[in-house]
Amino acid sequence: MAEPARTQSARHGERHRSERGGWLRAAVLGSNDAIVSTSGLLLGVSATSASGHTIAVVGFAGLVAGSMSMAVGEYVSVSSQRDAEKADIALESRELATDPAAELAELTAIYQQRGLDAALAAQVAAQLTAHNPLAAHLRDELNLEPTSRARPLQAALVSAASFAAFAILPILALLAAPAGARIFVVAGFTLALLAVLGALGAYLGGASPYRAVLRVTLGGALAMAATVGIGRLIGT
Repeated sequence: MAEPARTQSARHGERHRSERGGWLRAAVLGSNDAIVSTSGLLLGVSATSASGHTIAVVGFAGLVAGSMSMAVGEYVSVSSQRDAEKADIALESRELATDPAAELAELTAIYQQRGLDAALAAQVAAQLTAHNPLAAHLRDELNLEPTSRARPLQAALVSAASFAAFAILPILALLAAPAGARIFVVAGFTLALLAVLGALGAYLGGASPYRAVLRVTLGGALAMAATVGIGRLIGT
């Protein structure tokens, strides 16, 4: 009777959405920034007397520059986070090597604060320390899990790829729009695309889509309105 229970337990594997945190954040940031910044750039130039060719060139230049900027920015930012994590890991390793008793007491106190009685907390801390003391302290003292560690290269590549993939869409909408309706076509297409991305991001993160859709579309609308206003002001 024990074998079916073990088989069922082995098949039961939960995949939590928080494991997607690193690449999902980079992808959402890259795609939203691509759509809003590229659309704003196109609309701002469209509000002047620039030709369709000039507007398209500006859009493609923004795509390349934005992709590179996102890659470099994400890499630098996440690398700083990773450096801080490495420093904490090194510090914890030294403390475990120089004063293991104090570290064991610290781990015991952590488990007591989480609701275990003193005897059970001491037993749990001792067993986890015997198994892998550094992993126990990283997880329970510093909240560092292997799945949540900073990955600079992954963040840079995902951000750059998502920016390039989504920045091209407003440009294609511009090229397909009649000359007299460019602003309305690009703005409408951008808001619809932002709404879809907001709903998708909320779904992947396990959140309600309504608030996410409202947040991204309102922000995008304000950004586009500002650039159109500036374009008209400067263009005249």
